[in-house]
Amino acid sequence: MKRRLSLGTPFTYLVVLLVVGVTVVPLLFTILGGFRTNAQINNEPVGWPSPWNLGNYTDVLSSDVFWQAMGNSTLISVITTGLAVGVGAMAAFALSRYTFAGRESLYTLFTLGLLFPLTAAALPLYLLLRELDLLENPLGVALPQAAFALPITIVILRPFMAAIPAELEDAAAMDGAGRLGFFWRILIPLSRPALTTVAILAFVTSWNAYLLPLLVLSDPSNFTLPLGVAAFQSQFSQDTARILAYTAASMIPAIGFFVFAERHIVGGLTGSVKG
Repeated sequence: MKRRLSLGTPFTYLVVLLVVGVTVVPLLFTILGGFRTNAQINNEPVGWPSPWNLGNYTDVLSSDVFWQAMGNSTLISVITTGLAVGVGAMAAFALSRYTFAGRESLYTLFTLGLLFPLTAAALPLYLLLRELDLLENPLGVALPQAAFALPITIVILRPFMAAIPAELEDAAAMDGAGRLGFFWRILIPLSRPALTTVAILAFVTSWNAYLLPLLVLSDPSNFTLPLGVAAFQSQFSQDTARILAYTAASMIPAIGFFVFAERHIVGGLTGSVKG
């Protein structure tokens, strides 16, 4: 047992370092590239800024177009997260605490939703949104994104809520709390780690979404940041340093949100209530 552990540990560290490298190096390249000039990037694609150039980030952050796209992304991501977490929590509550015919089949249907790609629904979804007059509307992006976020939300929340002891529900009933009272006053606070996890997943996924906003939004004033990055790249195709600065600035809010709530993710995925 000890020999296996001693042999496996260096390999494990190597794999972890490789994963960290693949993840962090492109991020650092993008952020640091925004502090370089085009001449520096052309002469030495990989390297530290020398000297550090703040002009690229200053130009991006002083642009009204950038902040408009930032506001659009924030609005859509907040709506998506609120709908996905709210509806997903109620659905997970029913699927974990109620017994009714077809419950497992319904849960299996949600699970299969994880395998359904957005690209397969692009055309019918576009036609439906056009009929509902939701094109060029933040809800036209947020509602479908929330729907596609529901499967993973329910898959994470259901086992977490099911692990909460039934004795707590019985005690709440003895104190006069009904089903909804138990849900709001006890189940939701105890499920905070899992709720934080699904909120992070929904927010970051919505923030980084490209295909659905591209499908729904064509007016530049309605663009989200991923669309803004693409439009900025086509407009300043020769200005690599400024493109990197724009890309880095568009990533920072999602990264900051993830880092702020990162400690809840493991608890949300593996946590359970101990009696």
